[in-house]
Order: sequence, then C-alpha cells, then structure tokens
Amino acid sequence: MAAQRLFAVRGVDGVSVQEIVTAAGQRNNGSVHYHFGGKDALVRELVADGARTINQTRLRMLADLETGTEPFGLRDVVEALVKPVLEIRRPDGTLDLTYLRFVTNVQLNHRPLLREALDSKLNTGYRRCLDLIRSRADDWLPQVPAPLLDQRISFTGIYANAILSAREAHLAGDDSGRLWTPANSVVNVIDSLVAVLESEPSSGAIQLLSD
Repeated sequence: MAAQRLFAVRGVDGVSVQEIVTAAGQRNNGSVHYHFGGKDALVRELVADGARTINQTRLRMLADLETGTEPFGLRDVVEALVKPVLEIRRPDGTLDLTYLRFVTNVQLNHRPLLREALDSKLNTGYRRCLDLIRSRADDWLPQVPAPLLDQRISFTGIYANAILSAREAHLAGDDSGRLWTPANSVVNVIDSLVAVLESEPSSGAIQLLSD
C-alpha cells in the first residue's frame, strides 16, 4: 500500500492525510476516514495485516521445532524470530520491502498504537520465542544472570529491528550501500543476535547487579 511506503520512508508523523490520499490516487481527504476511520486506524490496520502473517509463520516454525525428532537450541529460536520477518510478502506474492521500517517507526514513536494494533493476539509467536529462551536459560545461557538476560532479550529485539530495517531499505533501493551485498549477510545477522544473548557478562555488569 502506498501509505505504508510513505510511513516506512518518512515516519507516521511525517506523512499527512493529503499525501496518503494523493499517493493512493484518491481525490478526497475524507476517503481515509471513510475507509479506515482516520490515520491512526489506518496505521493499526497496516500493522495488524503484516503482524498476522509473521505470527502465523513464526508459530509454524516453533511447532516444527517442538514436535520434531531432533533437539533444537537457541539459534533455532532466534531464526524463528528473524526469518518470518524476512519472508513477509504482499498480496501479489512479491516481498514486502516497507513493513519492517514502518513498524519500527511505530514502535519507536507510537508504542501505545502498536500495542493496540497487536492486541496481544498477533505477537503470540514472538512471546513464545522469548518464553522458550527464558525457560531454557539454565541449559542455553547458564552464564547470564536472569536480570541481564531480560535486558539482552529486549536489546536483541531492538537490534534486530534496526539491522533488518537497514537491510529492507537496501533491498527496496532506498540505500545504495554495500553492507548487504555478501550472500552471508543474513546468517551473519543471526550470528550476531545469538552472540548478544550468549556473550559472557563483564565483571562490571555482574558487579552492578549487586549495587
């Protein structure tokens, strides 16, 4: 949708209703209110549409891990967090190269609106991933105290959104840098996110827990 691309490139606050109407080939500002109930309602609908697809894919990946005959580990769960976002597609089957940047902007600047759109039902796969990491921390991350792990899980989500938004911009042609040219770039992203969770805490970080 034209509105989602505008939001992805310029942010929700940087796009007027008139610009949305023009980009969509409409003539009347009231069409946004008629079809969606206003800009906030349009944002909620766009968030929900993409989140629903990502959540379904993520839940399928987790079900395959949990019902499979092979043991799975931390990296598999991180892949379940990342890969569904990379594979989201438009109704015509092409890759959606605006959704992640759009959602990242909403998360940074309109977090209550994002929570309303997800309605605690469209991110169940995401929450399940985090629950798995926490519940298996004794086996997967015994070196990381629980308070630090909670922080690292949040950091991982923030880092992933920022890194993958940069990749999305490159694929969309909005960034001509060469960072994403190597074929191993996505694997390297997943490596780095796993490392955020697994790295040995510094003595300083441990000390500050008791202060």
